[in-house]
Amino acid sequence: MTTIGFIGSGHIGSQLARLAVRSGYDVVVSNSRGPETLSGLVAELGPHARAATASEAARAADIAVVTIPLKNLEKVPVDELAGKTVIDTNNYYPQRDGSIPELDSEQTTTAELLQAHLPSSHVVKAFNHIYARDLTGDSLPAGSPDRRALSIAGDDEGAKAQVAHLIDEFGFDAVDAGPLAEGWRIQRDTPGYGPRLDKAGLTKALAEAKRYRDM
Repeated sequence: MTTIGFIGSGHIGSQLARLAVRSGYDVVVSNSRGPETLSGLVAELGPHARAATASEAARAADIAVVTIPLKNLEKVPVDELAGKTVIDTNNYYPQRDGSIPELDSEQTTTAELLQAHLPSSHVVKAFNHIYARDLTGDSLPAGSPDRRALSIAGDDEGAKAQVAHLIDEFGFDAVDAGPLAEGWRIQRDTPGYGPRLDKAGLTKALAEAKRYRDM
């Protein structure tokens, strides 16, 4: 049984945990306030879920999901995630995260920052351009007409394939945006950020994306 560990269990994290349990995975959820504050979510998710600290969730994970405010990135466990696929759902909101100069100048991307923090992990950008409610609301079986597509970006092909398979199990088609450096194509204010798009529509939106400096 594959275990998905969640570093953060807010709106996106809890919805992904619901999809994971629905798809037959074990989940270990964590947050910044302590395992005891997640008792309600664990009770809802059932016997395949448990709460833990962030370090414990990272250690237990076969695949990890980092879904916390970007300003807290340095708190993500490092050693416990070495060698593992790590899904990054984060977006940069200066009003919440404060100014991050290397993102303001577009020298790097949010996922590349996480990859730099986790040098021995395989970071894949995913689930950052869909509203939390739509993760369960828009999920459809493979082959369904007008199935919604979600973007991935990453530098490790094996990790991307692993996350693409997970996305399919969760009820969506996957569109490969390329390496982590191309993750900006699905950041806030780009055409693919937010709307419900099928595979062809998301592919077009990624191609049409412009950097902030070019908008």
